[in-house]
Amino acid sequence: MRSLLLVQGWITLLLSIAALGVEAFALVDCLRRRPDAFTAAGKRTKTFWLVVTGVAVLLGIVAIGSTRLLGVIAIIAAGVYLADVKPALEQVMGRGSGRSGPYGPW
Repeated sequence: MRSLLLVQGWITLLLSIAALGVEAFALVDCLRRRPDAFTAAGKRTKTFWLVVTGVAVLLGIVAIGSTRLLGVIAIIAAGVYLADVKPALEQVMGRGSGRSGPYGPW
């Protein structure tokens, strides 16, 4: 039983570190984008998303090694940015194509 708890602890630690990496990636991506692209894409301002992803990184740091609700909130915030905002920004900036397959445009 003790070894199972040890394995669970290691898995939780690895997953929380991976989540922190995703949150940091979202923050860095947000930092690299032009402010006008956010409004052109119909999303909130760059400042708003910097605050959201920055707080997600801070919450991710606090949640390392545990399954706290704060860690779940942090990964959801970063996921929303990466799944919704980032593709819209790429579309506006000309990097994305509406006619794109899994291996590039077609």
